[in-house]
Amino acid sequence: MKRLKNFVSNLKLKYKLFCLLSLVLVSFSIGGLVLLQYALVAYNDEIHRQSAQSLKVSSALIEKEIEKMKGFSYRLSTDSYLQSYLYDLKETDDDYKAYLIGDAIKKRLIDLGAFEESVDSIQLYDTADRGYSAGNRVITIENERLLQYKQETNQKDGGAAWFAPGDQDDSFVVAREVNAYPDLSFERLGIIVVRFDMRDIVSSFQNSLDNKEMRLLIANSNKEIIFPQEVSEKDSFLMASAQGREGYQVVDYEDDRYFVTYASAAYTNWTYMIASPYSQLFQAVTLVQRTVLIIHLLLFVMLLFLGIRFIKGITNPIEALNRKMKRVQKGEVKDFKEESHILFSKDEAGQMHENFTKMMNQIHWLIEENYKKQLVIKDAEFKTLQAQINPHFLYNTLESINWSAKLGKTQETSRMATSLGFILRSSLETKDALIPLAEELDIVKHYIMIQSYRFQERLVFHADIPDDLLSCKVPKFSLQPLVENAIKYGLQEIVGVCTIGIEAVQEGENVNISVSDDGPGMEQELIHTLSSGNYRPKGTGLGIRNIDNRLKILFGPAYGIQVISEPAAGTKVMLTIPFEGGSDLVQSSAGR
Repeated sequence: MKRLKNFVSNLKLKYKLFCLLSLVLVSFSIGGLVLLQYALVAYNDEIHRQSAQSLKVSSALIEKEIEKMKGFSYRLSTDSYLQSYLYDLKETDDDYKAYLIGDAIKKRLIDLGAFEESVDSIQLYDTADRGYSAGNRVITIENERLLQYKQETNQKDGGAAWFAPGDQDDSFVVAREVNAYPDLSFERLGIIVVRFDMRDIVSSFQNSLDNKEMRLLIANSNKEIIFPQEVSEKDSFLMASAQGREGYQVVDYEDDRYFVTYASAAYTNWTYMIASPYSQLFQAVTLVQRTVLIIHLLLFVMLLFLGIRFIKGITNPIEALNRKMKRVQKGEVKDFKEESHILFSKDEAGQMHENFTKMMNQIHWLIEENYKKQLVIKDAEFKTLQAQINPHFLYNTLESINWSAKLGKTQETSRMATSLGFILRSSLETKDALIPLAEELDIVKHYIMIQSYRFQERLVFHADIPDDLLSCKVPKFSLQPLVENAIKYGLQEIVGVCTIGIEAVQEGENVNISVSDDGPGMEQELIHTLSSGNYRPKGTGLGIRNIDNRLKILFGPAYGIQVISEPAAGTKVMLTIPFEGGSDLVQSSAGR
């Protein structure tokens, strides 16, 4: 791996650019193919979604019509007139009276809907198996078939029994017993048979499938196809491939492939399936895929050719400039001359050649100028960090004064405004980057006075500073933000009293100034986040990272801030600064 890295690093620029171009082209090629494959998968899913939606809608409509037929049979079996006629037939032995009753039954069947759409016929049988029929397509039911109706309806105990088309009858049948209803004896009076044509029910949906060379299959719970009646081996094979209650898959049958979508109905427990020729669905996608691949290959070759020419246009002037630099390396600085036989364009590479001679004469001046600029940048960074404090503090203090004014405490508001004026006057005096620790404590005390009106006896403050350290120079507004953070993250997070203290200790040539509170403390993870500057302070609070950067700019990387805290044990933030002095930046800032 190391050898390969060294080999690539030592390649000429034009070869590196060629590798980069090849990598970009290959990456885009792979990305394009991945996107194409993703589009195919998305198209597959969309085909399934549309097919499943169509199947769900059609099966729901079919189930609704079947449920309608079931309800229709129930209305027939409970019709009071039909029950009365059947009861009279059971009680009479007069053939003529039985004939008249039978004629009345037929008329009643017609009134109840024997000639409705999709109904082939309504056939009513009494206890003597005498039949009375009316409808669009009346047939004579064979005794064997009738016996099957009677046996299965008897097991349903008045419920509906379904029968698929048979050899002698191509209609779907829903049948149920007619039991005596008015007197609640539920005595068997006969059997009602409703024959309906499934083709009429699915005709609208099936016609739309025929236009797409699709096929609708309906099977019972045993995976036996009950619609259509003309079933091929292919249909049985496709239906047998269904796994689970619903889904989709691609099925191979002989030399053809089929895309099948299937779903089971909860009402009848039938399985509905739409079978579509795979080639028809995905023929357009296959054509698009081939076209995209051909165009992609042509574009790859063309871009590779143009890219090589473009690379040469970039590397040739650079190679010429490299030759000039080698001549300068050999000492030809004063006597340097242009290669007059080579003409360069006016782009960046040509301008590099034009400016190269001027750069040689100005190199020492540029080094000196660069050094000065670095000092200016460092000074600007410090002033930017220092300037961030005043807006944050002003916002929070005005918020406290606003709070006091709303409560009507005019005298307290006046005192807070006076303290704010003192702090603002201090912030406006920007000629000194460092001030005595005593002046910084005055700023802190005025800030504490403002906050004490808000938190009353909940805020307890003390400062333990030796007199010999009051003259120690500290960055202006370095302690006040830490006290503000102690209030926000210590006092405001607890219910009771919070004590905030400032202490200073000299250790050798350094001074450690700490701001501590007895608040809820912090987890180690939060301390790390605060120190790294990734934590977003509450409201307009100033981050610890800001103050730490100021200290490092003023005194060097050995100085800064340390956070010491544990949960339920309070928090201590310690500043480490030199007892006197600072960097050259401090002196230059003070001079200005």
